[in-house]
Amino acid sequence: MSSVVVIGSQWGDEGKGKIVDLLTEYSDYIVRFQGGNNAGHTLVVDGRKYIFHIIPSGILYENKMCMIGNGVIIDPEVLLREMDQLREKQLEVTPNKLMISENSHLIMPYHSRLDQAKEAALSDAKKIGTTGRGIGPCYMDKVGRTGIKVGDLFDEQLFKEKLEAALDEKNFLLTQKYNSEPVGLDEIYGAFMEYAAKLEPFVGNVSVVLDQARKNGKNILFEGAQGTQLDIDHGTYPFVTSSNTIAGNACNGSGFGPAHIDSVVGIMKAYTTRVGAGPFPTELFDEVGNQLQEKGHEFGATTGRRRRCGWLDGVVAQDAVRLNGLTGFALTKLDVLSGQKKIKMATSYKLDGQSVHAMPTNIKQAASVQPVYEEIAGWDEDIAGVRNFDDLPIAAKDYIRRIEDFTEVKAQIVSVGPDRNETFMLENPFEK
Repeated sequence: MSSVVVIGSQWGDEGKGKIVDLLTEYSDYIVRFQGGNNAGHTLVVDGRKYIFHIIPSGILYENKMCMIGNGVIIDPEVLLREMDQLREKQLEVTPNKLMISENSHLIMPYHSRLDQAKEAALSDAKKIGTTGRGIGPCYMDKVGRTGIKVGDLFDEQLFKEKLEAALDEKNFLLTQKYNSEPVGLDEIYGAFMEYAAKLEPFVGNVSVVLDQARKNGKNILFEGAQGTQLDIDHGTYPFVTSSNTIAGNACNGSGFGPAHIDSVVGIMKAYTTRVGAGPFPTELFDEVGNQLQEKGHEFGATTGRRRRCGWLDGVVAQDAVRLNGLTGFALTKLDVLSGQKKIKMATSYKLDGQSVHAMPTNIKQAASVQPVYEEIAGWDEDIAGVRNFDDLPIAAKDYIRRIEDFTEVKAQIVSVGPDRNETFMLENPFEK
């Protein structure tokens, strides 16, 4: 039995869904533990694309149990639509394949309305780059102890009381502060009662089921969303998401004891990307940046926004090692670097003449650091067909080994293309 956590090592969009899909073959339970439908995992299986926003990507396998933990916030309309879309592709989502924590919080219609109104009211310089899906306001209600949980749906009186209390405040903000239309109680109540009837068979105590699975010797895979530098506590605040994205939250967000985690795999893109606003020290504004963006098809799976591109940031990678306790990393999109004569990796930053080896916590300093690069030889060969490490070009192998030496963490998985079969394992984290 092993329990493995998969997290993003950068600003998200590292290809976690594909690696989770690969590791699902060796796991019995796949658990999403944070975030909401502001995240997206894209998988390509036999040339067919699947995009997941809430349901763990392990749902593509038979005889696996996917779980949505208490740390996830759920828009039930989006969740049910995702289930319908899978059904249209002949993938039936049943209670035998998916469990939703009764302690997960619900994204309500007023959350997205407030999210969008608040962002629209900010000047361009102060915009966070939120997806507008109500993630921040929902987490605010959760922490403020005024949120509505999935389990509340099945007590109609309790749900209505909570909804009425919430609307008193939310409609005041919408109408008085943001000069927007209020939201109606009856419409929300009716819609959510319909959601409740559809979701009730899927709802249970994820923590209890996971603990029993552990005792039964099952392999458990924890699937993170976003990336380390978007963590609400440890990322480039305030340009972050509203939840803890680092590995420690796999336990908080699922009710699983930390002593039972065996390994943590950090997903690292062979270069760096970021969606939305915020510091990005290695961002490229030249032709190389355009090449990475075009060749890597760098558009957000959730928003469709163009991703900013830059060289691999070793400082960010070392932050991920420290914050998550990485035991290994998966390097994705290595094929995108083919054709680059020289490849660069930032090994430190310069700030006011001083050498910096971690992302500054002061956001102004984080935005003004200058990367110090190490130059590494590139390669011309197309590596999309490579299926083992030895067949990679020497320069590509040297690049991977340099990342290992710099981070002091071993590469376990290498991805050389978008399809499921365009990945190879150097070491299986479930077999350590």
